Amino acid sequence: MSSKLHVLNSSEEAGRSGARRPPGPLALELQKTMLRLKGQYMSEDGREVHYHQLRSSGLFQDYEGVARQLCDCDLTELDDNEKKAFFVNVYNALTVHGLARADPLPASVLELDRFWALTAYNIGGHLFSLDDIEHGVLRGNRPHPMADKPPFSEDDPRRQFALKSCDARIHFALVCGAKSCPAIQVYSSSNIEQALTTAAESFCSQEVAVDEGRRTVTTSKIFHWYASDFGSSERQLLQWLCGYLPEETRSQLERLLDSAHPITLTSRDYNWQLNSDSRSAL
Repeated sequence: MSSKLHVLNSSEEAGRSGARRPPGPLALELQKTMLRLKGQYMSEDGREVHYHQLRSSGLFQDYEGVARQLCDCDLTELDDNEKKAFFVNVYNALTVHGLARADPLPASVLELDRFWALTAYNIGGHLFSLDDIEHGVLRGNRPHPMADKPPFSEDDPRRQFALKSCDARIHFALVCGAKSCPAIQVYSSSNIEQALTTAAESFCSQEVAVDEGRRTVTTSKIFHWYASDFGSSERQLLQWLCGYLPEETRSQLERLLDSAHPITLTSRDYNWQLNSDSRSAL
């Protein structure tokens, strides 16, 4: 599999020194560079990326230099909060990097062959695809929704970097390149807990609708694909939602949950069009 990966931060020099760099300064440099990219080549709300301007910029070349340094990063020094923030940032940066390097730029990320399975970085001498980061590391080595086995086997050295448990809020921080994805933000280990709560609240306020009269709750497909991350039953998923909805919507959902009558849970269509705008084609 590794021979088929599209490793975007490989170079003749990367990883050759054998030295392992502490992750803290590199994580900070990654955050700063991502913030500069976001300020210049993304919409203010983080939902659109201007890929054409981005990939021809000097700032993007600077970012690629930072990405190459990931090869020498010592991941063993990261605690869980640092690891969570680090890998969320790396996932989003790798997504933007992979799409910016796509030529021609697709109308939808689905047009790119196995984009999430094959787009990868060398991090600390280990190869991580987008799928490896999401399902292996951030979801605590849980299977992809379309798979029955976890990404990292028992003898896979990358398994040591998996989070001990799955924090469902990460689904509202990871950006897959589609318009229905959450907004791109930049995270740090010091703000990761509050930032993930804010990201979940923002996403749920926009993507969850409660029709009390019809006893229907409509959500993003994310809640359908990853239902087990939010609870072991549909009711537990709805209870999880109550913690992140605006007050009025939460009250409506709580009244439905307090009733003995069934609730219909449905999902709206997912917009897979690329998270770019008209300026990206200039």
